[in-house]
Amino acid sequence: MTDAAPRASLSHLAAEVAGGRLIPVLGPDVLTLGDGPPCVPTGARALSHLLASKVGVPGRIKNNLWHTAQYIETHRHRVTLDKLLAEAFKPVPPPSPLHAWLAGLSDAPLIVDTWYDGTMAAALAPRTDWGLIQGTSKARRTGDAPWYRAYDSAGAECPPEAAAAWGTLLYKPHGAAQPVGDVLASDADYVEVLCELDIQTPIPATVQERRQGRGFLFLGCRFYDQILRSFARALMKRSAGPHYAVMPPGEETPNEIRFLAAESIMPLPLPLAEAAAVMTHP
Repeated sequence: MTDAAPRASLSHLAAEVAGGRLIPVLGPDVLTLGDGPPCVPTGARALSHLLASKVGVPGRIKNNLWHTAQYIETHRHRVTLDKLLAEAFKPVPPPSPLHAWLAGLSDAPLIVDTWYDGTMAAALAPRTDWGLIQGTSKARRTGDAPWYRAYDSAGAECPPEAAAAWGTLLYKPHGAAQPVGDVLASDADYVEVLCELDIQTPIPATVQERRQGRGFLFLGCRFYDQILRSFARALMKRSAGPHYAVMPPGEETPNEIRFLAAESIMPLPLPLAEAAAVMTHP
């Protein structure tokens, strides 16, 4: 693929996103698109290192967020883990031009955000026709719908069924730091969810409905860990495709290359900043 080909593809894909025919999936790397350094960790490994700097954990697990979080939960209690995560994501990074562009798309039925930060929600805040559904941690699962909770544009909890009336649904499958600071982070958080992902129970009904007949465009996402791949695979299940992923040229791991091929995800080899510029200035 020539350098011009992924740029031309992204111009077309931006129009598909704007028309509601392609669903954007944001990863933590989109936080690097702002004017300055991100004020929160960007990625599972960066967050794992931050947690390990606050609480001593064995060196062999410092690169694995979920093992690190589980160690802290087991040895220092869940309250300690929740406090550290709340502190890490208390700042809300200013929305980048990509966030602002997505927030301005009235025809975008679904935006998926796979990180814990509140940036995409902040970009959507001026609107009233949107809401958030987020995954919930094992420590806070209650009631008849333990896998996720819904919040309206004002941040008030509401029934997940209310999402059917929203113009745009922001879906954060790994949880969210705002409005209530409930995130999936430890192995214990994920064990039950991963067991149910294949039959789609943890995926909200409105998300399942809105992905029908559509594909996904992954922006700032990486797939080097099994948990990240499992969630991406579950998200795409029963959608129509095609699917695309902006990937930094030459940085893909062997696991990522195999995953993209196995799931028929077309890689677009461009730096994320360049891809975002093409999309927001077609």
